[in-house]
Amino acid sequence: MSNTLSLNIVTPNGSVYDRDDVTLAVLQTTAGDIGVMYGHIPTVAALEIGYAKINFDGGSEYIAVSEGFVEVRQDKLSIIVQTAEPANDIDVSRAEQAKSKAESHLNDSNGNSDINRAKRALERANNRIRVANLQ
Repeated sequence: MSNTLSLNIVTPNGSVYDRDDVTLAVLQTTAGDIGVMYGHIPTVAALEIGYAKINFDGGSEYIAVSEGFVEVRQDKLSIIVQTAEPANDIDVSRAEQAKSKAESHLNDSNGNSDINRAKRALERANNRIRVANLQ
C-alpha cells in the first residue's frame, strides 16, 4: 500500500499536471495555506492566485495557479483552476510584458480600461514572476 497521493491539476483546457507519487502538497487557499498528505480528511477549499508546492520522492516542484478549487480525498488531490503553469515552464519575459500591459491599463486616465480585469491580470503576472523565481 502506497502512502502517496495522486494529483491532477485541471484547467478549462484539460489536465495540465498529473503525478502519482506526491508526498506533500502545499496550497494557498482563501483561508490560508494548507498542507495535504496521504490520509487527509476529505476537504474542498477555494484557492487564491498563488502556487502549489508539490513534494515527491526525490524533489519538489512549484506550480503557479490562478483562483479555483481543490478537492482532497484520502489518496487523491484534484486542483481545478483557470490556469496552471509549472515554474520551469514560465516565460518570465512574457510575464513581465503582461505585467507592464496591466499596469498601463491601470494607469489609463481615459477611463476606458476595465480596472478589475487589469488588477487581476497584474496579480496573475506578478504571481507567475514570483513562482518562476521559487524554483
